Amino acid sequence: TCAGQPLPCTGVIVIESASADARNIHPVPPDRQILPARARIASKCGFQYYSRSCALRPIFMNTVVYPGTFDPITNGHTDLIERASRLFDHIIVAVAASPKKSPLLDMDTRIDLARRVTSHLKNVEVMGFSTLLADFVHEQNANIILRGLRAVSDFEYEADTSRTNRVLAPKVESLFLTPAEKYSFISSTIVREVSALGGNISSLVHPEVAAALQKAHQS
Repeated sequence: TCAGQPLPCTGVIVIESASADARNIHPVPPDRQILPARARIASKCGFQYYSRSCALRPIFMNTVVYPGTFDPITNGHTDLIERASRLFDHIIVAVAASPKKSPLLDMDTRIDLARRVTSHLKNVEVMGFSTLLADFVHEQNANIILRGLRAVSDFEYEADTSRTNRVLAPKVESLFLTPAEKYSFISSTIVREVSALGGNISSLVHPEVAAALQKAHQS
């Protein structure tokens, strides 16, 4: 117990300081772990936070995978990532190899651009993958797949995809976000086409993305 309050019987206890003093002041049952300060522990069943003040609160670690080809990453993609970063603990922007789509930008470039564009978001990680999405999600211990819906026409495809993912990964949920209205018309295809014809895409993508597209079209 702590200050007369029983400690929870499940999960992991995280203590703010793993020093001997902390152990003496607030003894922790032997079946609980005392972990370093501010440790972030992924746990399928969630865990508890045990502070010097005996404040207990549940922490649920939601890891979200946002998959896509990102050829290139647009302001619409970034808008969704920024909003998701405020809702969830950890966002993985998963850049798919997608060889059947014959991407204009190679995979390394797409990963690098996504990292540059999202560098201001501390809980966002960018990774590439070339496997089945359900397998990648499982490997990352993620529990949510995030997708964007720009229009009603996107829903039918996304609904079918989410049903497939539910069969392949029953414990993973699919969530959908709509972009801000000013980004609702933007797609990577439109950006590539406008860029190829020399159009101004400064309002559609990050400056570094625009430069990478210009270089790709010139090569």
